[in-house]
Amino acid sequence: MLFRKYHIVVFKDKQGSCKKFQLHGWFIASLFIIMIGLTAGNAYLWNKYANHSRIEKGLNLAEQTVQEQKTQLLSLSQKISALQKNLERIRDFDSKLRVMINIDQDGGQATAPKGGPNADFSKGYLPLYRQELLARKMHEFLRQLNVEARLEEVRQQDIMHTLRNNQNILEATPSIWPTSGWVTSGFAWRTSPFTGKREFHKGIDISAPRGTPIYAPARGSITFTGRDGAYGMSIRLKHNASLSTRFAHLHRIAVKSGKVVTRGELIGYVGSTGRSTGPHLHYEVRLNGVPVNPKRYILN
Repeated sequence: MLFRKYHIVVFKDKQGSCKKFQLHGWFIASLFIIMIGLTAGNAYLWNKYANHSRIEKGLNLAEQTVQEQKTQLLSLSQKISALQKNLERIRDFDSKLRVMINIDQDGGQATAPKGGPNADFSKGYLPLYRQELLARKMHEFLRQLNVEARLEEVRQQDIMHTLRNNQNILEATPSIWPTSGWVTSGFAWRTSPFTGKREFHKGIDISAPRGTPIYAPARGSITFTGRDGAYGMSIRLKHNASLSTRFAHLHRIAVKSGKVVTRGELIGYVGSTGRSTGPHLHYEVRLNGVPVNPKRYILN
């Protein structure tokens, strides 16, 4: 059959003529096999294309899901970091209160890791394995924050119990800023603007316009008003047996010695008397006569 010859006759209409073609059997068989192969190849490629389209669609959906998860993880990480900062602020406030009411600091406090869980993952790109690592770190971080929050609750209850038994402690503690302005020199070593030598600054300098009101930072008794050498016009305020404050370089004094004042009461005005380079308040806090950092008591 493959070696037979086949004739194909083509007739032309209205002309009565025809053309005759001679084909071998093997040629026809080969042509038939090629047609079947092409049909099968097209079907196979179409199936591959359909599978590829389905996989590509699934991949795009997976990438979208991963991107959404990454965004959620980063957002949650930022919120946890904000929570940690709030807890640290509460802890600092707790420490200041303990200083004021003479409660021993708890040296064994549990502390959350610095920087928050997103310290290493704050970039926009998060590979899949890092997303899993970040999720684990956040779970551990939340657990530590939960423990720290419970410990802080116990510490706050301890403070509240002490305050109930010592209601006058906070009233006599210099816990507010004595005037408005900005701190230009802190409680630290510095180079003296007058001698050029290194010396320890025993208080803080709050720069403000001349005439800015100065208020008592806590209840106390005025023990001195007037000129005090390099301090210029100054006021000394005794809050209790061990704690006192000093206000120097005043423009004018609004109280008299011996007067008992309350927190927030006007006592004077900012000036530049004595050894001063410009209008400011030099503010000192002394504990048993020894200067201490006023900021350790300030709560606002």
